Amino acid sequence: MIDADLLITDCHVAAMTEGGEPYGAIEDAAILIKDGRIAWVGPRADLPVHKAVETDRLGGRWVTPGLIDCHTHLVFGGDRSGEFERRLEGATYEEIARAGGGIVSSVRATREESEDQLYASALARLEGLKATGVTTVEIKSGYGLDHDSELKMLRVARRIGREAGVRVRTSYLGLHAVPPEHKADRAAYVDKAVGEILPAAHAEGLVDAVDAYCEPIAFSVEEVGRLFDKAEELGLPVKLHADQLSDGGGAALAARYHALSADHIEHTTEAGVKAMAEAGVVAVLLPGAFLMLRETQVPPIALLRQHGARMAVATDCNPGTSPVASMTAAINLACVQFRLTPEEALAGATRNAARALGLHDEIGTVEAGKAADLAVWDISRPAELAYWLGKPLLHSRYLAGVSSRA
Repeated sequence: MIDADLLITDCHVAAMTEGGEPYGAIEDAAILIKDGRIAWVGPRADLPVHKAVETDRLGGRWVTPGLIDCHTHLVFGGDRSGEFERRLEGATYEEIARAGGGIVSSVRATREESEDQLYASALARLEGLKATGVTTVEIKSGYGLDHDSELKMLRVARRIGREAGVRVRTSYLGLHAVPPEHKADRAAYVDKAVGEILPAAHAEGLVDAVDAYCEPIAFSVEEVGRLFDKAEELGLPVKLHADQLSDGGGAALAARYHALSADHIEHTTEAGVKAMAEAGVVAVLLPGAFLMLRETQVPPIALLRQHGARMAVATDCNPGTSPVASMTAAINLACVQFRLTPEEALAGATRNAARALGLHDEIGTVEAGKAADLAVWDISRPAELAYWLGKPLLHSRYLAGVSSRA
């Protein structure tokens, strides 16, 4: 006898487990939930003897794991829609930056806004993610670039996790850009980011992982290595913005530190892919940024498949290069632009995204023992999640077994 809080029935499940049926599909399925976790899942005909407090009948809908957006910059001040408009009118990024735009404008706005203001604007963006099935979101700092503002961003991210109906993982992204006041002395800023801001954020319990932007226009392998050494000292996992604009050795660096993920990787070589695969580093694909920047160098998808590297998909929601607040749009773009199959893209938004956050034992598949974070869809087959662009598909979400309607 299984004592359960909830029985979910009259549904089909795309469990997203590896091996077996495509999508881990279970036709005519049932799910038993106890204390916010999945107690049993399988064909309804095999439902064990049970006693459930409540029953949800889903009318033949499909259930997937709750989607996981494993790379976002959800918390920031202001927006850069005016710059977007200027670029389309012919202004270059350099011209906009010289006029005080670009990341500097986001840093300025983020520093000026209160925690309440940052929280309110982030919630508006989060609604788009939740409406497309997201139950877990990673949120980075990196638009504060000083002690108080970086910690302010991370506090807001923690508050979202407490109050906004999603799980949140935070990443300290102090090495995102050199702040304006340190342009003449970047070494002093690296010292501060590594030796002062990260330890303070960690001491306050605000950091789940440490991230950095490794590019010639950002931070070097050596500078990032110093940050990652400090992260290791503090017992924190690392992840990396790698090889987006050039092959700067980012993938190899991520592999050297056994990073959770290397993200973007448009210019990663076969040697970098092999190193990632051998070290278990997840490749996080960010098709929104690829679209908005009108890039032409696609990530090395064939090499990732060949060497068995796991691929995740995320929105990269941010004010400059990826103002994307829809997880199903990211799935669609990953298929259309990078030629992932719908099953690969959905795996990238579920089980592989969970691994990119170090949460694969907790979420990412519909299996007994895992958290009952689920998305319920008005679709006739799982491939529709990659097929439609803009059509509302979500019926409801479950977070730790508690349902909310879309």
